[in-house]
Amino acid sequence: MPMYEYKCESCGLVFEARQKFSDAPLTSCRDCAGPVKKIISRSDFSLKGSGWYEQGYAAAPPCAAAGAGGGGCASCPNAAPSA
Repeated sequence: MPMYEYKCESCGLVFEARQKFSDAPLTSCRDCAGPVKKIISRSDFSLKGSGWYEQGYAAAPPCAAAGAGGGGCASCPNAAPSA
């Protein structure tokens, strides 16, 4: 279940709540019962170092349409230059 972060508009308390995707957002502070607002918090997910990008996406694979003499698609960076 994802963890959501809320901030109370009355007392300023910032707290987390573990909720299902289908659960309705919280509406009141657990301390003062004031209105709360869901805030966007920083994620721990990051892609660092060598890995999927360098191994599979950094160098674009050759375009099959470009080598077939058809010139490839117009937006393809690997398309054969038009004469």
